[in-house]
Amino acid sequence: MVHHKLLCEGEMVMPKYVIERAIPGAGGLSQAELKGISQKSRDVLSQLGTEIQWVQSYVTGDKIYCVYIAPNAEIIREHARMGGFPADSVEEVKSMIDPTTAD
Repeated sequence: MVHHKLLCEGEMVMPKYVIERAIPGAGGLSQAELKGISQKSRDVLSQLGTEIQWVQSYVTGDKIYCVYIAPNAEIIREHARMGGFPADSVEEVKSMIDPTTAD
């Protein structure tokens, strides 16, 4: 199921997702290892087409948190399956806040 959000001018915007990947020792991966993971991810993304976009990832001690734009969670799970990456949690972002939200 595709959950596009409609903007005021009729433009469609796809949802954003946060993916949690449990990867023990992720924080100790070398730059070469991170480059290899990134290249594999991009290769799989190119096979899946233009509807799914990798925005950014955050590497912590034992996890990687990724932000993606995609039409649905299923294509994100397919990316993980094809790339051999875990996708322990795939959550749609409902709202975004930052310090200016308090103004």
